[in-house]
Amino acid sequence: MGIDNCGHPLLKLGLTGGIASGKSVVGEMFVKLGAHLIQADAVAHWLMEPGRAVYKEVVRRFGREILNPDGSIDRSRLAEVAFGTAARVKELNEIVHPAVIAHENEWLEEIGQRDPQAIAIVEAALILESGTAGRFERLIVVTCHPEQRVVRFARRLGISEDAARAEVTRRMAAQISDEEKIKAADFVIDNSRSLDFTEQQVQRIFAALLQQERGSPHRTE
Repeated sequence: MGIDNCGHPLLKLGLTGGIASGKSVVGEMFVKLGAHLIQADAVAHWLMEPGRAVYKEVVRRFGREILNPDGSIDRSRLAEVAFGTAARVKELNEIVHPAVIAHENEWLEEIGQRDPQAIAIVEAALILESGTAGRFERLIVVTCHPEQRVVRFARRLGISEDAARAEVTRRMAAQISDEEKIKAADFVIDNSRSLDFTEQQVQRIFAALLQQERGSPHRTE
């Protein structure tokens, strides 16, 4: 990647943003430039596969009505149950988050051993909400207009915009506002326009990261 490592460790970045802001699209753009990426949502999916400890605990706490006929967890049904109250959201997060973070930390260590000069990105919706931003040297926040979230979420799930609006509103209530996320960010990516516009911002940030002093302290909350 052309980085002079000078003994500095792996550069760890957090990539976050509200629901349907386009975090995954942005993450893939960074991968194209040479960064390593892990997605917390994909890790959570894996951890909730039948037979795993997280799966067993989620089913124990939230009941067998969240299961599909084949025994796998119906994620939308789980979301309906969990996002009903703040207490239930907290309960789900307390089961899933520690396991996800442990897996991410193992991945970061593995990347660091394999490529000490690498830029490694953890993409996760709740980095700030979970109080784990201190794991990262830099925090990148992706934003878009509220109505775009609704349209994107509806398209992703194949549901009506009214149903998507209700679900987005419900989930956003459990997340820190974009304004607060932006205050905590080192870099902000506006994903409300064209993909080319987003990609230009990603390229500028990646170039800045390559040029920045690698020995700066970790973030603190």
